[in-house]
Amino acid sequence: MAKKVLVFAEARDNELRNVSFEAIGAGKEIAAGGEVIAVVVGENVGSLTDPLFHYGADRVIKVEDEKLKNYTSDGYGQAFIQIVDSVDPDAILMPHTSIGKDLAPRLASKLDAGLVSDAIGIELEGEDVVFTRPIYSGKAFEKKKIKEGIILATIRPNNIAPLELDESRSGEVFEESIKIKDLRTIVKEVVRKSTSGVDLSEAKVIVAGGRGVKSEEGFEPLQELADLLGAAVGASRGACDADYCDYSLQIGQTGKVVTPDLYIACGISGAIQHLAGMSNSKVIVAINKDPEASIFSVADYGIVGDLFEVVPLLTQEFKKVLQTS
Repeated sequence: MAKKVLVFAEARDNELRNVSFEAIGAGKEIAAGGEVIAVVVGENVGSLTDPLFHYGADRVIKVEDEKLKNYTSDGYGQAFIQIVDSVDPDAILMPHTSIGKDLAPRLASKLDAGLVSDAIGIELEGEDVVFTRPIYSGKAFEKKKIKEGIILATIRPNNIAPLELDESRSGEVFEESIKIKDLRTIVKEVVRKSTSGVDLSEAKVIVAGGRGVKSEEGFEPLQELADLLGAAVGASRGACDADYCDYSLQIGQTGKVVTPDLYIACGISGAIQHLAGMSNSKVIVAINKDPEASIFSVADYGIVGDLFEVVPLLTQEFKKVLQTS
């Protein structure tokens, strides 16, 4: 039976996050010929509606309110529950981001619904939707399905492919009138740490450094390689603890969990905590002086050598390849 699926399209700095398009793709699969409705929430978000149609949304709802300029669980929670009451969907999908991880449980509690978090795969078994999600820090996987009530899940970035971009697609945009009651939390200002380049959680390529970079300056050759590849720079907890870089770059069980197409680990030993955050990367390249380093156990390709010699050589070779391609 065709389903009606509501997808939360998350925006940051007035730009839609890629995982929003991936969630729409997942929604099309769940809908099985039904309707996928994307909802975008914020202040002045009218310019964000067209890309949602281009990536497969059948209908778009925009919710604009100055109280929703910055995310708060209270404000977004009030807005989204009113949208759910209006649409009455069979399923709700959200990105598994810091916002999605905060908002989805709140919504599940309000709706008295089950929640499957961090889904990396979707299958249909008759009328049932079966989600695959990692457990035990990615060492195993389990399949989950919600047998009663509304289906609610969060989708991990870089795991479910979005539909092919079709700029000829269009549709009707509905502006929903919602009421935001007095907020218990008001965000006056958002001060972001100065980070440049690609968003780590959605990056297709990541160049990461560990204690082996030895200093803050040791990240410079990694940044050069990352800039060349259009990649994000990440780090192990050891590098962050040593003040070589900011904790916003930390990848691991207590940092960000990433699943890029290519992960280049430089001077990272491969502690269990770090592996939990990146072991599901599609291709892993490890560079380490220690041939017994644990990182080689999960690597597809390993280079035993000094990263300060190997990384510049890789950068030179990539430059040659990219110039001839």
